[in-house]
Amino acid sequence: MRDDYTDRNPALGALYAEHIESLTARHDHALEQAGASHAVIYSGNPKIAFLDDYQMPFKPNPHFVSWLPLTRLPFSYIVYTPGETPVLIYFQPRDYWHVVPGAPDGYWTSQFDIRVVHSVDDVANHLPENREKCIVIGEIQDPASSFGIERVNPTTAINILHYARGVKTQYEFAAMRLASHRSVAGHVAAAAAFRNRESEFDIHRAYCKAASHTEPELPYGNIVALNQHGSVLHYTDFDRDAPADPRSFLIDAGAQVHGYASDITRTYSFSDQGFQDLIDRMEVLQLSIVSKVRVGVDYRELHIDTHRMIAEVLVDAELASGDPDTLLETGVTSAFYPHGLGHLLGTQVHDVGGFMENESGTVIDPPSGHPFLRLTRVLEENMVLTIEPGLYAIDMLLENLRGTPAEHHVNWTTVDWLRPFGGIRIEDNVRVLVNDRENLTRDAFAQL
Repeated sequence: MRDDYTDRNPALGALYAEHIESLTARHDHALEQAGASHAVIYSGNPKIAFLDDYQMPFKPNPHFVSWLPLTRLPFSYIVYTPGETPVLIYFQPRDYWHVVPGAPDGYWTSQFDIRVVHSVDDVANHLPENREKCIVIGEIQDPASSFGIERVNPTTAINILHYARGVKTQYEFAAMRLASHRSVAGHVAAAAAFRNRESEFDIHRAYCKAASHTEPELPYGNIVALNQHGSVLHYTDFDRDAPADPRSFLIDAGAQVHGYASDITRTYSFSDQGFQDLIDRMEVLQLSIVSKVRVGVDYRELHIDTHRMIAEVLVDAELASGDPDTLLETGVTSAFYPHGLGHLLGTQVHDVGGFMENESGTVIDPPSGHPFLRLTRVLEENMVLTIEPGLYAIDMLLENLRGTPAEHHVNWTTVDWLRPFGGIRIEDNVRVLVNDRENLTRDAFAQL
C-alpha cells in the first residue's frame, strides 16, 4: 500500500529508533524475569477455511507488528537477544499464485539484521542453536512453527509485555494520529453518503474508498447502521437497499497505519430535530467525560460517573424519571447504555492489558453489574484509550425491566419515539497526559 501513510512518512522514521529502544528494554526485562536469553516473535500464518483451500485474510501477531510496520509478512520471525541487533527472518516465498513480499525497504531496515529466506525450512538456520534458552511469542497452531522451542508464550514474559503495552511511544502516537486522519476521511465521506440517501452497503463502500482501505485492511468490521439498526451494538449486515425514510445513521469505523488502529464512532440525524437535540446532548456528555481523562483517574470510576451522567440525559429527554443513583441501581441506565465506556487502543483495537493491575498479571475486575467494561486500570501517562458513551432503544434489555422497580422509572411513550432511530454512540480516541489529554479524533476532524 503506497500512499501518504507508507513507511516513507518522515514523522514515523524520525521516531522509530527511540521506539525500538523502548521495545528492547521491555523485552530485556521480560526475558530476565522468564529466565530466557532469546525472544522469537512469530508473525503468524494465514488460516485456511474449513473443508476448503481458501486462505482467510491474514491478521499478524500484534507483538510482531509492535516491532515492525509489516502487516503482510506471514511465516516470518524476529529473534531478539539482549545487547544484539534484532534479527528479522524475512519470509519471501518463491510463488506465482500470490503477491510475494518485495525486498525489505523503509525506515525500519537500519534497526534489523535482515535474513531473507525463501523456504520455511530455512528459518531454522537463523534461530539460536540452544532452543532451551528461547521463548516463542505468537500463535503456534502447528508445532513445527516453533522449531523445537518448547516455551511458547510463557506467562511471566507475556504479562510483562502486555502490561507495558498499555503505555505508548512517540512513534506509536504518530502512527495512531495518521490512522485517525485516515478514518476521519472515511467518516466524512460516509456522512455525505448518508445525506445522499444511500444504502448501508454503499455508505460502507464510500468509507472504504475515502479511507483507502480494502475490507481486510480495516482494523475491525465497519458498523454502518441506518435507523433502528443503530440499536444493534455490533451491526455489520449492510443492507443493499436504502430505506425509504432515512432517519438516523450510526457509524463505528476505524482505520490502521502500520498495524496501529483508530476506532471512531459518530451518529447523525437526517432531519428530525428531536433526535438531533438528543445527539447534541450526548455530544456535551461525551466531551465532559473526555475532559476528565488524566493521569491517576480510575477508569472504573469514570465509567460509573458516565452512568450517572447518562441518567441525567435520560431525565432531560423524558426517557426516564428519578435521581441518577436510583436509575443506576435499578438497572435503568444499563438498559439504555449496556456496554463499557471504552478500552485501550493500539496494535489491537481492544488492546491487551486493560484489566491488569501490574506486570504480574493481577486482574482488576470491572464494577459489579458492569461486565462489559474492557478497561479497569488507573490511567497512566501516554495510554491511548477510547471514550464512547452510548444511549440506545434495545428492546430485549428494556423488556427485562418489566415487572421490576425499574419499570416505573421508564417513560415508555418516549422509548417508542426513540426506537425507530436505534441509538446514539459518540467515540473519540484519547491520549492520557498528566493534567490534560490529547484528543486524536477531534484533532483529526479539525485538521481535515
